[in-house]
Amino acid sequence: MGEIAAIVLAAGKGTRMKSALPKVLHRIAGRSMIGHVLDNLAALKVAKTAVVIAPGMESVAREVAPHPTVVQQQQLGTGHAVAATKATFGSFDGTVLVLFGDAPFVGAATMTHLVRRREAADRPAVVVLGVRPEDTAGFGRLVTDGTGNLERIVEQRDATPEELEIDLCNSGVMAVEGAALWNLIDAIENKNAKSEYYLTDIVAIAQRKGRTVAVVEADEDEIPLIGVNDRIELAQAEAICQQMLRADALANGATMIDPPSVFLSKDTRLGQDVTIGPNVVFGPGVTVADNVEIRAFCHIEGAAIESGAVIGPFARLRQGSKIGANAHIGNFVETKNAVLGKGAKANHLTYLGDAEVGAKSNIGAGTITCNYDGFLKEKTTIGENVFIGSNSSLVAPVTIGEGAMVAAGSVITRDVEPDAMAVARGAQTDKPGWAAKFRAAREAFKNSRG
Repeated sequence: MGEIAAIVLAAGKGTRMKSALPKVLHRIAGRSMIGHVLDNLAALKVAKTAVVIAPGMESVAREVAPHPTVVQQQQLGTGHAVAATKATFGSFDGTVLVLFGDAPFVGAATMTHLVRRREAADRPAVVVLGVRPEDTAGFGRLVTDGTGNLERIVEQRDATPEELEIDLCNSGVMAVEGAALWNLIDAIENKNAKSEYYLTDIVAIAQRKGRTVAVVEADEDEIPLIGVNDRIELAQAEAICQQMLRADALANGATMIDPPSVFLSKDTRLGQDVTIGPNVVFGPGVTVADNVEIRAFCHIEGAAIESGAVIGPFARLRQGSKIGANAHIGNFVETKNAVLGKGAKANHLTYLGDAEVGAKSNIGAGTITCNYDGFLKEKTTIGENVFIGSNSSLVAPVTIGEGAMVAAGSVITRDVEPDAMAVARGAQTDKPGWAAKFRAAREAFKNSRG
């Protein structure tokens, strides 16, 4: 393929979302909708990309950086939005893709199909992407001549009964000859009810100039194309994306006991022979190596898990967690910015925050690292082959030396030397017969009050 540029239209306010968040920043599988669009573009090695935003959309500009943004000062239609990028693009002789920031499922295969058709021997000026949705309500219809060339786009409100029977619909996505783009855009008029400049008008303009306009359909193996406009469609898009991600994970060697209850992020990376129990949620930034077992009801984000580890059930791994090979994280254990070495274990009711745990160390039930003093986070370092007794509190910053032991119920505030035993709790005192005397006294007092 020749050079490719892309214009992503993202200036829509998304009022139907009923949200202060710009529509294109709403997330599907842990990634913004416009993030999905840019990820799909990346596979095509696009030479130039510009994102069109509205005034006040600095959050969108930050999300798409380092791609440049162009502010469409007034929302006067899709043609007007494309025109706003003219100064940024200037002359360009390749193919320009026009995409939408709220259509995250236009994949790289579909984009490639559009570009290759635009570069075909008949050199169409415009290629429109057609879709066949189950429900055609609200879509413009694509009227073709039977050879794949587009005769016209008919909006639903203007369509005849016969035209409404056409199931090939306009997605809005186009590939345009770069050398012809600005002449086509400059010829758009706003003589319509909304006084807006519609990008779809370039189809008729190109035909008046004697140029071919073609149609291609989305590849059959692509996910259905959805322009997400409200929360209902966002939920539908999430469901579609999750179904795709699960299918991909299963096809690549992971096992899911109950696939519909597992939720993945776009960037979740699962190795082979990974077994995932029911009701597991993967947030962004998770990498799982081969032969890992993740048991039911775990929540994992921003974590790396090495081969042979066992996680859960009911475990929470937060940002910065690194679980070593054959390590165990058990029920009701939470980790954050914590590194567990090979074979280390924290099997019950534990919080490990800002901590490093050496290989083969064992963290007893109820242990916590006290990493925050209300002002600063501090680190706890636990060496290899350390045994931490149950219900211990390790007050950071503190280091437990290799091979050391901490007695159950201890509050450790100073470093512990290697191979030492640390006991930091009040001495036990027994008072023979005291319990029996106490019960008798309390019973007598209770009886005296009737």
